[in-house]
Amino acid sequence: MTEAAELPPAPEQAREVFGERFADAVRYAELLAEAGVQRGLIGPREVPRLWERHLLNCAVLSEAVPEGVTVCDVGSGAGLPGIPLALVRDDLNITLLEPLLRRTNFLTEVVELLGLDHVTVVRGRAEEVMGKLPPVHVVTARAVAPLDRLATWGIPLLRPYGEMLALKGDTAEEELKAAATALSKLGAVETSILHVGEGVVDPLSTVVRVEVGESPGGVRFAAKRAKAARTGRARRRR
Repeated sequence: MTEAAELPPAPEQAREVFGERFADAVRYAELLAEAGVQRGLIGPREVPRLWERHLLNCAVLSEAVPEGVTVCDVGSGAGLPGIPLALVRDDLNITLLEPLLRRTNFLTEVVELLGLDHVTVVRGRAEEVMGKLPPVHVVTARAVAPLDRLATWGIPLLRPYGEMLALKGDTAEEELKAAATALSKLGAVETSILHVGEGVVDPLSTVVRVEVGESPGGVRFAAKRAKAARTGRARRRR
């Protein structure tokens, strides 16, 4: 049996980023390093770099998120980027969307333990919850899928003129070019690549921003969304 890697102390930047929620961020890091590894949510090799590569890398996404909006973190997994974002931004109303039960169990435990009253955990796939969850201003995602596939799941969850923020690595520009046609069909009107986390993370976190117009998901998803809404109303009347 491989000995568990030790969680390093929180860097000074973490105190600045998480502020009053610093102790909660430390507890979350401990949960990832312990229960997260034991339940197979993160690999043991990630423990020594949990702060820089995961928590801080995700927390700085807050620089790109407008104030007071609704957010859906698609394929939230162990809560990245949703939990760090929630810790630094209590003005947001965040839904952690995840299809696997063992992960949603972990997320629910974390949300309750840290007292994140502005966070809701929902078990399901993006394509299953469309029309069942209220459309959101912002969809976030990290390490879920290539951009073209991620967009087919995330963009239909947006309200008109919303945006998808996907944390990506060195392939961000290539993925954006490859996904251009698919994004256009899904109702994207503008795309850009942002670099956030100056003075906090090195290298900076790379974010692909996809802004949509009045029909998130395009014509096909508009019809699908309308059908789901009608089904929901019919169920409520029974």
